[in-house]
Amino acid sequence: MLRGRKGKVVRDILYFALVAIIVIPFLFPFFWMVVSSVKTNADITRVPPAWTFKPTTMHYRGVFAEHDFSRYMFNSAVIAFGSTFCSLLLGLPAAYSIARFKQGKLALAILVARIVPGITFLIPWFILFSRLRMVDTYTSMILAHMLVGLPFIIWVMTPFFESLPVELEQAAMIDGATRQGAFFRVLLPLTGPGVITSSILSFIFSWNNFMFGVVLTGAKTKTLPVAVFNFMAYSEINWGGLMAAAVTITLPVIIIALVAQRYIIQGLTAGAVKE
Repeated sequence: MLRGRKGKVVRDILYFALVAIIVIPFLFPFFWMVVSSVKTNADITRVPPAWTFKPTTMHYRGVFAEHDFSRYMFNSAVIAFGSTFCSLLLGLPAAYSIARFKQGKLALAILVARIVPGITFLIPWFILFSRLRMVDTYTSMILAHMLVGLPFIIWVMTPFFESLPVELEQAAMIDGATRQGAFFRVLLPLTGPGVITSSILSFIFSWNNFMFGVVLTGAKTKTLPVAVFNFMAYSEINWGGLMAAAVTITLPVIIIALVAQRYIIQGLTAGAVKE
């Protein structure tokens, strides 16, 4: 019995050591970013690093007072919510159609659109929106971000609809519901975990997107990733402001992931198993 307890202790130690080896390399950059955001620029660039220092909030004050980050956060939120909502509006019926009517060619075309690098669409998008005078508008950014969110939502949700028995909607239609009614009233509520998962991940993809923002936005619709990039100039880098801005843009995503991690895991695994 004593050997059994010792063996369990050894297994627990090895388990936590393995977890630490895997987790620490991922958490250390974020830890360094947070610590650097409350250091002075002199302490940040000191070699060797200064582990004892007097914390300061000057960088955060500068981020919101001098650089108007609250405006950029609003822009990012509008674009992320708008692109996620529009992607759900189009993606859920598309996923249902692919699942029920076995539209393999359409699914392949959507997959190709997702695989193709986003920069491929950047120049055509810019030319199109320039001709339509839509550069530096929320509409252009929402449409551009849907290139990322829409295919992802379709490919996440298709297995969910495939896992639902056809008899469910047939029973609803026998009771007098239309196909659209059966979709909204019967099938869609059963795919809740998938909808939540795809919505959260689509929102995060949009929130973190830099490439479309740096070309298609201007003074009115500049997003957080573009605003963070502005801390890097040719002659110098404002490390303290950059770290504070990076924490500002990262923290909402981390909070969303921590709050919804149960739904994300459930959503990514539930659709993978057919009953």
